Amino acid sequence: MPHRWDPIAPPVTGLVVPARVDPTGENGPTRGQAAGPGFRSTSPGRVVPASVTDDLVEQRILEAYAGAGPTAVVTGWAALRLLGAGHFDGLERDGRTRRPVPIAVDGGRVRTAPGRLVVRHTVPPDEVVIVHGIRCAKAERALFDEMRLQQHDPREMAVAAGNAFRGQLTSLKRMRLYVATRRWYRDKRIVASGLALAAEGCRSPQEDRFRLVWELDAMWGPPLLNREVFDDGGVLVGIPDLLDPRRGVAGEYLGADHRDPEQHQNDVGRSAGFRRVGLEPVEVVGRDMRHRPIIVTRMAEAEARAKLRPHTWVLGSPASPTLDEILDARDAAAE
Repeated sequence: MPHRWDPIAPPVTGLVVPARVDPTGENGPTRGQAAGPGFRSTSPGRVVPASVTDDLVEQRILEAYAGAGPTAVVTGWAALRLLGAGHFDGLERDGRTRRPVPIAVDGGRVRTAPGRLVVRHTVPPDEVVIVHGIRCAKAERALFDEMRLQQHDPREMAVAAGNAFRGQLTSLKRMRLYVATRRWYRDKRIVASGLALAAEGCRSPQEDRFRLVWELDAMWGPPLLNREVFDDGGVLVGIPDLLDPRRGVAGEYLGADHRDPEQHQNDVGRSAGFRRVGLEPVEVVGRDMRHRPIIVTRMAEAEARAKLRPHTWVLGSPASPTLDEILDARDAAAE
């Protein structure tokens, strides 16, 4: 069973296309039927059976797209979700507030509607694919649009890129090439600046945010991401989220799953194992992200403690294959 925070979205079936209200009742429910308890309105003039919930993010995207017009193209986070990136859940950082579905007008006239964000962009035909019957932007274009929607916060632009990398939709190399060859696109420089903060290798959005504190606030430089650490006897000690081998500090983001008693016990054992081989762990939880100076102080204290420990750990090899190798092999298999 897929984990709820799996970076690759699970396959989706059974999506229900909203029906157009038909006064004759021949091709859809009549106005009276649509207003009754058996149907739920999705947009002006369109309904689905009341039993169909929009809690499934892909169903919500489909409902926002239906009736948008023949030229409409779903883009941004919604297209990236349809393409399979699981960390684009359509919610704000509070985990509750729904984000509107970005839809490019592509030269047509798209009505505004609840849950729909109309963006005045044109997505060329060679950057459009059909997923679940929905016209949506290809991965690089969808990420480009998502990053410029996040341009008020460069860190969140980098996190969005990381979400796409985790979902194996594109890579940092591919995105840089895409941006470099779209010289006529608006906000090109803004997106390029966000990519300069992005990285491959983090396993969650919060881990990515911790990485940015590590690099930008503590100014420690890019850490090693999810690298195996062994003791001098070749036994695996753990795989820290972030690692500075020179300072001897390992960074760990503890998400909600770590509240489970068994997981907490594992965390305690892993931290002890890191200390045993001379690595000093820094643990961060979600609320810490609102207080970056606290994290920086915690990192400096860990560095001071690490200097007092003999280093007996051995660094494992980088993960293989690389993201670009995975994407290249997938493209080759599809030809």
